[in-house]
Amino acid sequence: MTPQTVLAVGAHIGDMDLAAGPVLAQNVLDGGTSVLVALTPGERGHPRLDAERYKAQKIAEAEAFADGIGARVVVFDDLSDGFLPADDAVADRLAMLVRDVRPDLMLAHWPRSMHSDHTNASTLAERARFLAGLPGHREDDRPRHGVARFLYTENWEDAPSFEADTFVEISPEAQARWTDAISGQAFARGETYGFRYIDYYAAQMVTRGCLAGVPHAVAFSSGDLPTLRRLP
Repeated sequence: MTPQTVLAVGAHIGDMDLAAGPVLAQNVLDGGTSVLVALTPGERGHPRLDAERYKAQKIAEAEAFADGIGARVVVFDDLSDGFLPADDAVADRLAMLVRDVRPDLMLAHWPRSMHSDHTNASTLAERARFLAGLPGHREDDRPRHGVARFLYTENWEDAPSFEADTFVEISPEAQARWTDAISGQAFARGETYGFRYIDYYAAQMVTRGCLAGVPHAVAFSSGDLPTLRRLP
């Protein structure tokens, strides 16, 4: 993977860690800069812990994960799981972060999801990309920045109509870093509602690797008509 600055925008802590984490780890290993954004902590996702306690745990897990793969993480911890608004206030806040980070590539949720937060996060990422590059929009605060590439991630909750057309090969070292880092998140280990997230996404890297002709890969969609290609 050509080293670049990658900004991955998820609705909750853990979303991009799972769907894009191996690629973010690979990018760091290749000399790039990777930044995770969680638009909410995802604090309502534990059946036994109250939201405030789980929020603190999730933020600590996010920081540990980012450290484990060599990335940076930003959490919008004042926004709430299940109530993420797709409005210009949040989009503009994200756009200013885009201008700070100045990514070559943005990653976001596929816009059709069973989870409204994921759908709204996708809308916010697209709007933020637009606002970050919009001439005359708050240019006194930060210079505008146009993001060259924008891809959608493959989250299992966002499967309807997702068509993979872009593949990134994942090296054994990047896979190992991701596995070690994601194992520090309780929900990913299946300790909240029992879903085997780590097994699911690890197996997905194998199946996507088969399509890409490599041992392991992560898939994305450009939103265009599907054609198989590798991200250089």
